[in-house]
Amino acid sequence: MRQIILASASPRRKELLEQIGLEFEICPAKGEEIITSTVPEEVVQELSRQKAEEVAAMVSSYKEKHEELMTPQELIVIGADTVVAMDGQILGKPVDEADAFRMLTMLSGNTHSVYTGVTIVVVDEKNRAGEISFYEKTDVTMCPMSTEEIQWYVGTGEPMDKAGAYGIQGKCAIFVNEIKGDYNNVVGLPVSHLYQELKRLGIDLQL
Repeated sequence: MRQIILASASPRRKELLEQIGLEFEICPAKGEEIITSTVPEEVVQELSRQKAEEVAAMVSSYKEKHEELMTPQELIVIGADTVVAMDGQILGKPVDEADAFRMLTMLSGNTHSVYTGVTIVVVDEKNRAGEISFYEKTDVTMCPMSTEEIQWYVGTGEPMDKAGAYGIQGKCAIFVNEIKGDYNNVVGLPVSHLYQELKRLGIDLQL
């Protein structure tokens, strides 16, 4: 048997995994995020690894304490983290509306990069664990936005829980001029890359 857990509360990642027909459970990581790098691709892999390892350790510990309740099975935990990078500066989620306005002003009329790091932790029936981390990068060019347009978008509330202060799958779609790379990566999870990595590990999601 196989149990797949998404170590994220992101509704967008949930929708993407459902879109490809995956059956999974959600168990968000709750630990403090610790960043030791300023390089975007390293940051997202580091954070995704922390999330996946935290949840895998929690579930494995529960299995050890309640063996009589558990059926032997393979555990797959997927952790992910997304950041936006512009001119070497990492843009996470805005802390308030003023911060969202600042980020969107930076992105207006310019090209930025979206990085999503993914970590897959696999624990087999004998509690042997292994993991792999990777990242995907997508370049996004935004149309020039007026002050009024940015204020309107911030006022919708949509930017407040999103890296870079925008959701490409939402109202901000009207300001996106060009994308180079995986669209789903900008939404929050590069599902094609994820599927290929799982296949490389010998895990067939269709079985």
